Amino acid sequence: MSNLAPSISVVIPTYRREEVLLQTLTALSQLEHPPGEILVMDQTPTHPPQVEQELKRQEAEGHIRHIRLPAPSIPVAMNLGVREAKGDLVLFLDDDIIPSPDLVANHCRAHAAHPEAWAVVGQIIQPTPHRPTRPRRPMHLTQDLDVNFASDQPRWLTNIMAGNCSVLRARFLELGGFDENFIPPVSFRFETEFAKRLIAAGGRIWFEPRASIQHLRVNCGGTRAAGSHLSSPSPYHGVGAYYYFLRQGRGLDRIWQIARRPFREVRTKYHLAHPWHIPVKFIGEIRAIILALRLYRRGPRLLTQQPDDPRCSPVAP
Repeated sequence: MSNLAPSISVVIPTYRREEVLLQTLTALSQLEHPPGEILVMDQTPTHPPQVEQELKRQEAEGHIRHIRLPAPSIPVAMNLGVREAKGDLVLFLDDDIIPSPDLVANHCRAHAAHPEAWAVVGQIIQPTPHRPTRPRRPMHLTQDLDVNFASDQPRWLTNIMAGNCSVLRARFLELGGFDENFIPPVSFRFETEFAKRLIAAGGRIWFEPRASIQHLRVNCGGTRAAGSHLSSPSPYHGVGAYYYFLRQGRGLDRIWQIARRPFREVRTKYHLAHPWHIPVKFIGEIRAIILALRLYRRGPRLLTQQPDDPRCSPVAP
């Protein structure tokens, strides 16, 4: 094990992905500077026998820590991974990636070079190129949402993508981690909400393009989506966005974003070609607003810290 990265733990949430998960683990084990530990946060009920045997073998040989979760949820899996991690740095990775040879080392170097950074986001190369969207109204809630994480320009950010993001473990726990009110199967905007809290608390986010991954975006599995958001009456496709607006918005900013989203969601080429799906989608958005209001009134579901962990500071009430 290299002495460059023994204090960094990798946390990989996974759900209903088999061979690609094993390929990701193999690639991480072959890095020149591998992490101190790899925690596989497994939300899959059962694996095929050969996959189960391979995970058990890797755990027995100390290559991974295999932790089972009873139900799928990205924020819950990531929060638990940080609680279980031993490293001072925690690197979140998707389960369907190809890491660059110096991925872990460059995350460590970025934190060393920028000690004021509470989080470092690495470059994420997607199967399809980044397409800039139309300029957004310059308000707090939508500032820097359309970040090009495939860029090769290092800079400070106000948003993160947790598929290739390292955090200071102690700071993550001080902030309460990810809000578990961003419920599955979509959990949309949980990363941005965390980024807003991090910056409000005085932290900063550095973008390091040398810490690069290729994201495969495997069609099967994953816990971010269920069904087509264009033609579904389900509230789960929109609840995260509305909850984010309620949690982080203020005044006119919040009212404007909540009011415009239902209409923006049905102003698509798909709905022009399939107008009978417009009322269905609109119903889903109204249901999402109602569910988001319930979650907001209940209050955020943040981590509480273990009092016997000397690396943790008490969470302010």
